[in-house]
Amino acid sequence: MKLTIYGAGAIGGHVAARLHRGGARVSLIARGAHLAAIKASGLTVHTPDGVVEARIPATDNPADLGPQDAVIVTVKTPALPSVAAGIAPLLGPHTPVLFVMNGIPWWYFDHHGGPHDGLRLPEADPGDALRHAVGIARTLGGVVYSASEVSAPGVVHCERGNSRLILGEPDGRITDRAKAIAAALEAGGMTASVSPDIRTEVWAKLLGNLGSGPLCILTRMGVRDTYADPLLREAAWRSAEEGRAIAAALGRPLPPESSERVRNATMAHKPSILQDLELGRPMELDTLFGLPLKLARIAGVPTPQLDLLVALAKQAARAKGLYPPIA
Repeated sequence: MKLTIYGAGAIGGHVAARLHRGGARVSLIARGAHLAAIKASGLTVHTPDGVVEARIPATDNPADLGPQDAVIVTVKTPALPSVAAGIAPLLGPHTPVLFVMNGIPWWYFDHHGGPHDGLRLPEADPGDALRHAVGIARTLGGVVYSASEVSAPGVVHCERGNSRLILGEPDGRITDRAKAIAAALEAGGMTASVSPDIRTEVWAKLLGNLGSGPLCILTRMGVRDTYADPLLREAAWRSAEEGRAIAAALGRPLPPESSERVRNATMAHKPSILQDLELGRPMELDTLFGLPLKLARIAGVPTPQLDLLVALAKQAARAKGLYPPIA
């Protein structure tokens, strides 16, 4: 299977290494020092089950690679407009595009059903750029659990051994194309599954982002150190409970254990959004935090704690020039 990973950061690098280990013909779209290091020395990924060293074709120009059997997009949401502008050379007549993202995805209300079916989310897809460049017919949604970071150009470290990727079609079908991508990941040692309800999986992951993300931005510490204060651990649970209420109001109920898992998290890992703040990179504040609150307003769900914590997180980002000033 011929696949391109569009965005070779921590998640993209880990996924690429797994695909390479499993025998897929994988290539990377990367940039900057990371691209230069991969070209010079290959990609090195440290995982709990061993080190993967892979010589993988890498470029910053999709036209170098040509049409693919599948494309996996792993950039963060601020980079999606550049993906929309560059992805065309990778797309054959039937190439699916798997978006492995945090937060509310641009396609969320396509094939959703109910009163909000077809609602556009410009925060996730400004100007419908992805809708025009990729289209909903090619699109698959993906949710990944992989506590990873780029520790040096060309080098990725994964903290935990239970990494997994869940993918699914927006219309809920279990398709051969989704199963083929999952099988390629499984062959490389990453747990992968196809869900008939990818939106519920989006919310299950998002509860963790809502619980830990704003608090870790404010403390400037990883999850375990932030949660060392019992009050902050309880605050994480309350944020997750507000997120669970939004999901339920939109027809995606999650069990109480979902919020309990947020409260009981013990990983030392710094959430990626805190890594972005510390490194001065564009932050996913709108799709991770802003869009869930927008959906809360649409669904009539009160979110007093998240309103406060997200406002504080945005102010922290503004202080470093990483979020627009208040008009």
